[in-house]
Amino acid sequence: MARTRGTWNTKGVWAAGAVGAAVLVLTGYAVFAGGDGGSDTPARGGGGASASASRSASPPSPTYAAPEDWTEPERWAALPRGKRTDDRGSAIGFPHTTEGAVAMMAAANATTVEGDKSTVDEQLRIYRSYIGESDQSSENAEAIELNANQTDKSLARQMGVRAGQPLPPGAYVRNHVVGYKVVKKSRDEVSVWLLARVVQKTGETAKESSSYTRTLNGAQWQDGDWKLTGDATERVLQATKGQPKPKMVAPGDAAFNAAGWTAIREAS
Repeated sequence: MARTRGTWNTKGVWAAGAVGAAVLVLTGYAVFAGGDGGSDTPARGGGGASASASRSASPPSPTYAAPEDWTEPERWAALPRGKRTDDRGSAIGFPHTTEGAVAMMAAANATTVEGDKSTVDEQLRIYRSYIGESDQSSENAEAIELNANQTDKSLARQMGVRAGQPLPPGAYVRNHVVGYKVVKKSRDEVSVWLLARVVQKTGETAKESSSYTRTLNGAQWQDGDWKLTGDATERVLQATKGQPKPKMVAPGDAAFNAAGWTAIREAS
């Protein structure tokens, strides 16, 4: 999958932003860019390559400020919910439809790190719940855990606690998908751009900061559910190579519609 991010421009916030990129290093390929104008560099996933890809990512640069005026999104979708919850607390069992695939990918990109819930907890949960079985291995799991540990250490330093301690009361990093744009779709494979909002707070009295991210995801229908796979991600990376990326803009910005995003409503 590919991800670019904007609005934050400090090393500490980049570390926090990596929490939101929970599934970034989990599929077969990862691509990072330093903003809408940045260049993409693909990195092979799996084993040590996943960890090295994250270490080589450059800090984000400011690229977007939300407008004051609200423009109603032209396209809305109420994505279906998963039919059940697995033993890791993840929603699974999504419908065998395009919107079902998008719903799974949105769920796989939704993360919360707060209290004693760490980046390691979230990344391994998503890895086990949403990554295709053929892309899972003990080596990949180890690389993901090591990478997540580094992110947790960076967050701990930023928030003034020792590594391994819970975050301070009121501190959190949360990632939530707010829009999507379908790239390719068939009965058993769907690829999309996801637009997400990442918010961070360093304590109860701290001001919340936020960023928007853009992520390229590929999913396949496997064993009765949608799964993120390296093969699907590789195909969508090739399909979008050299093409302009949809602009990172919040719902309510007139450019959101021009970029072709569909806004997401909460399902009832």
